[in-house]
Amino acid sequence: MTTSTALLLADLAGVAVFAASGASAAVAKRLDLFGVVFVGFVAALGGGIFRDLAIDEVPPLAFADWRYATAAVTTAAAVFWLHPQLARLRTTVLVLDAAGLALFTVTGTLKALDAQVPPVGACVIGMLTAIGGGLGRDLLTGEIPVVLRREIYAVAALAGSIMVAVLHGLGLAGTLPLTAAAVLVFGLRVVALRRRWAAPVATLRPPRTRGPGPGPLW
Repeated sequence: MTTSTALLLADLAGVAVFAASGASAAVAKRLDLFGVVFVGFVAALGGGIFRDLAIDEVPPLAFADWRYATAAVTTAAAVFWLHPQLARLRTTVLVLDAAGLALFTVTGTLKALDAQVPPVGACVIGMLTAIGGGLGRDLLTGEIPVVLRREIYAVAALAGSIMVAVLHGLGLAGTLPLTAAAVLVFGLRVVALRRRWAAPVATLRPPRTRGPGPGPLW
């Protein structure tokens, strides 16, 4: 299997799992068929559209290649009709989202590198490709985006994109090394969820109370 074929299959797999993630989240919010498919479409292709615009690939593959839109719509519709019990949807969404995060991190970074984007910029594009779909899904379903919470999400994507850039620089951009990078992102995200790892947040100090009588304003 050539690198381009493996990249296409990984990209389509990422589209499918992110579409399933978005559709599952929409089902949990009790959206209708159109709403489920639309959220799945945005979750699956939003990050890829950003990636293609960033590397000046116009029109984006989401619109130029029928396989991308078909994979997203078909998967989202299948989830609508075949979704598991509502009590299990949260776990399903999280696992599918972690898989999509991993696949899109690898494909986004590698496509940016192949487009002659410098390694630092390619890592940023890879990270944004991975988190873009989840960001759109959360906004459409009325949730605070995962990337803005304390959870290890964007950090996992950034770690994976750095690994892809390093492997690419060493000439190790084959299927096995890229799979290892995807496993790193997926594993880091899942372990962070299970162990409740979180990024630090600012500590808010309670307002100071003023004593009687005049005093300084600050």
